[in-house]
This record gives sequence, structure tokens and C-alpha cells, in this order.
Amino acid sequence: MTAPKRRDSARSRELLLTAATELFAERGFDRSTIREIGERAGVDPALIARYFGGKAQLYLATLQLDQSGANPADLLEPERARALLDHAARRGPGPILRAAVAPHEDPEVQAAAAEQLRRRLVDPLCERFTREGLDRPQLRAELTAAAFVGVSLSRSSGTFQALAEAGTEEIVALVLELLAPR
Repeated sequence: MTAPKRRDSARSRELLLTAATELFAERGFDRSTIREIGERAGVDPALIARYFGGKAQLYLATLQLDQSGANPADLLEPERARALLDHAARRGPGPILRAAVAPHEDPEVQAAAAEQLRRRLVDPLCERFTREGLDRPQLRAELTAAAFVGVSLSRSSGTFQALAEAGTEEIVALVLELLAPR
């Protein structure tokens, strides 16, 4: 008689996080399936629901791994704007960008996505606007982030033909011209 196979939940969780991080980086949130993540991890995909609650929660858990102590550059830095627009164009908008325009059905995921949105997009802008002595830096930061997210989501939807067809460099230049305080 063979002993039943013991599951190492910490190891399975780690394997799922690693596989999800790789797949989300390669294909983006929408193009990565739970089945593929489980296959790459070598574990039952049903464990995603057990350990994380679902795909969106797993995505957010992968983002938590990526939190270095330093704040990212703000959206008005051309390299940062370019990287974010390229990322959304290649991988599609993930839960963080979506949190800016439509709440997730899971309030916990929505809160985590909103926190990431604030930390990654709004806070660096608010710090910049405060340093520059602009009035209402928080409101300015939120408006700038919302406008940027709108451009990014609109570009990936294909609804606006010229926006969808324009190159990243052209969009970055125009977005920065529109959003940078004068």
C-alpha cells in the first residue's frame, strides 16, 4: 500500500505565483488562462481558487511580489509613460487599470487594485506636483492619472481608430503635452 501523496501548500502557492508572473509578463492578464498557469506550475489549476480566490486575486498577488521600496517614476516622465503604454498595448489592460473605471466584483480585489493604482500612478504625480508648488496636488494627480488610464484603455479597445493606429512615441508626446502642467 502506498502512502497518499502529500501536498505542500506553500510550494504549490509559490509555483503558481512564479508561473502566473511569467505568463502575465508574456501574455498579459486577459490572454493568460487559469489552466495554463496551473499547467506551467505543474499543479492543479483549481488550487488558484483555493490559495488566491481567483485569477484577478492571483494577478494582484504577483504585483505584490514586484513592490520594491522605491516609488516608480511619475507618468509625466517620458520613459515611464512609454513603458506603461507599451505594456498595456502588448498585454492588454489588467485589473489595476480597470479599477480606475469600473469596480471589480470582488471588493477585496478592487481595494487592492485601487491601492496599486494609487501607489504606482497617483502618488508619484502628487509628489511631483507638491514639489513644484502646484495647488491641489492630489486632485491634479488623480486627474492626470485618470486621463492617462483613459488614453491607455481607449487605445487598447480600438474604438478610436487614429489612437489605436498611432505609434507609442507619437502618443507619448501628445499625452505629455496635454497633461503636463504649464
